[in-house]
Amino acid sequence: MTVDVGSAGNANSSVVVRGRLLVVLGALSGLGPLATDVYLPGLPRAAGALNTTAAGIQSSLTAYLFGLAMGQLVAGPLSDRHGRRRPLLAAVAVFVLASVLCASALNILTLDMFRLLQGGAGGAGVAICCAVVRDLYEGAAAARAYSILMAVCGVAPIIAPAIGSQLLQVTDWRGVFLAPAGLGLVLVYCANAWVDETLPVVHRSGGGLAATVAVLRRLAADPGFAGYALTAGFTFAALFGYIAASPFVFEGLYHASPQLFAVYFALNATGILLASTANARLLRRFSPHALLDLGLVGVGVGAVGVLVVAVTAQHPPHLYALAAPLFLMLFSFGPTRPNAVALALDRHPDSAGSAAAVLGAMQFTLGAIAAPLTGLHRHSAISLGVTVLTAACLAVLARFLARREKPDTTPSAAVSTGNTPCIPDH
Repeated sequence: MTVDVGSAGNANSSVVVRGRLLVVLGALSGLGPLATDVYLPGLPRAAGALNTTAAGIQSSLTAYLFGLAMGQLVAGPLSDRHGRRRPLLAAVAVFVLASVLCASALNILTLDMFRLLQGGAGGAGVAICCAVVRDLYEGAAAARAYSILMAVCGVAPIIAPAIGSQLLQVTDWRGVFLAPAGLGLVLVYCANAWVDETLPVVHRSGGGLAATVAVLRRLAADPGFAGYALTAGFTFAALFGYIAASPFVFEGLYHASPQLFAVYFALNATGILLASTANARLLRRFSPHALLDLGLVGVGVGAVGVLVVAVTAQHPPHLYALAAPLFLMLFSFGPTRPNAVALALDRHPDSAGSAAAVLGAMQFTLGAIAAPLTGLHRHSAISLGVTVLTAACLAVLARFLARREKPDTTPSAAVSTGNTPCIPDH
């Protein structure tokens, strides 16, 4: 932000401005993930209205996830060249338009096209919000800020089906798409009022496609960045595996009522929020590296527990035995993803938009791959256990890859403390 909130001497005003900005950025970054699943309860009705099958209507989810990934790859580099504010406002405006178009779709092809556009706009918002945080914060302060953003991004797709179910009580599947559009309108106003430009012209990148490719190649060649990015990506894959499989596992295999299933979803969402809040506080005493490792231990132990329960206890009386390791795994995302993202972006402050785009695209791509894998074994929760444990193990391996990191010696990184107007860490 081009306003120096720390030098004015008014600490209270500084806290208010920082808090308000993070709330808006958190809401903007959660808008895309929220729209991922909010319409899932209405899929059967949408399939009937559009004269397609259950498998056919699922293509709209695939299109949206692809859009989320690609939108970040496009918007990140653009924000490095043209600044953060205008691309962010444009992305949210396109999201609103695409949501309205989704509500008016007349067949599955047009719905897929509009969902692709909606996902691209939502993904752009995620990447640019991460870049804004990197412009303003660094080190442990950045990790604390990412804890807020990652909490919203993690909880949004979990609570989205419950929101969609409630909306279907008062509207049809088309009306469900209008809810994100309305929220987007509110956020356009908030972003216009409270999110200033955070990337000065002097620090913007030049060049076109060739320059963007060069930046992406440099990111991929950095073991530290690749390791942290893959760590965040594989833990996100475990989260998406849980989201995709939990309705089938809890309601189909363990015969939990929809009300009990909603309670489990709410508890797990609360766990993610609490862990993210705790991570933000613990970063005042411990390094992001230490908390990342602690989170990976929790994710791994929880994933092992899920697989063990799935293999040895596949009957309704053991429902609580499965819920416990799942909660541990999800709770451990709190100190895992925010710190991995912060450590990755901290290595490339000169291209934060492109780096955030790669991070986001990787996470949603791995999540899209993990989701269908959890349904390969329909008669037990073994597929869920294998998927989340595999993702946890790969996240740990990626963390070891990040240990090969070397200090970033690029000229812009060498002066990263002064290349952007970082908000003081009070």
